Amino acid sequence: MAVIAVTKETRAGETRVAATPETVKKLAAAGFTVVVQAGAGIAASYPDADYEAAGAKLAKTAKDALKDADVLFKVRAPEAAEIAALKTGAIVAAALNPHQDKETLDALARAGASAIAMEFIPRITRAQVMDMLSSQANLAGYRAVIEGAEAYGKALPMMMTAAGTVAAAKVFVMGVGVAGLQAIATARRLGAVVTATDVRPATKEQVESLGAKFLAVEDEEFKNAQTAGGYAKEMSKEYQAKQAELVSSHIAKQDIVITTALIPGRPAPKLVSAAQVASMKPGSILVDLAIEQGGNVEGAKLNETVVTANGAKILGAANLPGRIATDASALYARNLFALSGLFLNKEGAFAPDFEDEILKAALVTQGGEVVHPSLKTA
Repeated sequence: MAVIAVTKETRAGETRVAATPETVKKLAAAGFTVVVQAGAGIAASYPDADYEAAGAKLAKTAKDALKDADVLFKVRAPEAAEIAALKTGAIVAAALNPHQDKETLDALARAGASAIAMEFIPRITRAQVMDMLSSQANLAGYRAVIEGAEAYGKALPMMMTAAGTVAAAKVFVMGVGVAGLQAIATARRLGAVVTATDVRPATKEQVESLGAKFLAVEDEEFKNAQTAGGYAKEMSKEYQAKQAELVSSHIAKQDIVITTALIPGRPAPKLVSAAQVASMKPGSILVDLAIEQGGNVEGAKLNETVVTANGAKILGAANLPGRIATDASALYARNLFALSGLFLNKEGAFAPDFEDEILKAALVTQGGEVVHPSLKTA
């Protein structure tokens, strides 16, 4: 019976956990032995007793949990001590940040781990249930609106009272992927007037279906601005200039701007210039969801709230899903449970097929080497 270990997250500010009592029960039913490090779920409101009741074994330390582990499930990449405790050939599934964290990638390769970067799960139909980028971005988009609303000194919905009318807040969402769409939906539910923009033409209909207004320069480059995998392409300098001109006057009128644009393996594109920030009203808010990859907003700082000279605020909070740790953990744990099914053959025995299109696309180290094509040539 294969052993899956779940260890406590040690990276600063990480409150999520890679398994919940719900998924432990399902993993056990599938034939896995699950070992959970004591305290692993506390920050996400999952007590040790609930894991035990679901069928997990508790281990005092990460080293104890990993002693016999065939698989390690993590939220963030394992740190040096955990990597050192891995069995040769053990599978590690986590958000490995492989384009930026090459040191950890090399350490996993040296340890002989078969490391799966959850960010690399392909966006194909059969892998949707394993797509952690989508599950976590969905919650990040929701939380971005909550963070923006909390920092904004006024109400979001229009309110008609005996003392007068309160105007609805204007929210502008830049980047309409999973996070952006959830931000639009959440802002609309809270009563804001919402507009949105994206370089991918397919998003226009999605934006309008949520009751928001779409804003973009709709030229030939715009019509071809989406990859086969559904990601945004990096636009030319000329297009960026035209788009910036269009949105500049729009940004100046907004109360809350939420930016969500990311390009896999690349620094986040700059969507909002210092001049555009300076044009905003006192008390207006910018929430930069791309801050961990450099940010979309000029002047944004990681894990800081920057108050500009004109009184606008730029929120650079990292790991917004970690601020909804219980739900974020539940969704991510389900992603991992779905992935675990690929480790079993038709008879239910532990026999990972690394030629499977999903595992092959997400495998970054194996047999002592970095094996993913995009990382070998980087």
